[in-house]
Amino acid sequence: MTTLTTNWLIILSGIGQIFTALIYPYIRHHVFDWYNDVKQLKPLNQEICKTYGRYIQGLNFSFGLIAIVFTNELKEQSALAIALTGLIAAYWVGKVATQIAYYPMYQIPQRKLFKIGSYGMNALFALFALVNSALFIHNLIGYYKLPLL
Repeated sequence: MTTLTTNWLIILSGIGQIFTALIYPYIRHHVFDWYNDVKQLKPLNQEICKTYGRYIQGLNFSFGLIAIVFTNELKEQSALAIALTGLIAAYWVGKVATQIAYYPMYQIPQRKLFKIGSYGMNALFALFALVNSALFIHNLIGYYKLPLL
């Protein structure tokens, strides 16, 4: 992993994560009509759904900001770098697994913009999972001084 390669990939991943946080309300409202569905729930369940939506948005933004501001620290092979990159990798790998396992059974509106956006967002999620998984493995190998295969 060269510094130049990982730096631009980490920063690109960070920008993408911030983008997903910023676009998230648009997707919920215009693509999935989420707010109308949530209105059908009991008031407490409405608030729980809204809170989880904010958690997702906040985590995406925070992970992106961390990637941009702490690019070098994310690959320094310390215990904290292992913990943080492992957390972020697990988050995005879980997101990709959920997309594959559950989302294909649902239909998004068939507008061309939404279809293209769906492929773009899935590509971003895969990028986030791959970049952070690679960082996690890089940090594990360096911290525990594991031999390369």
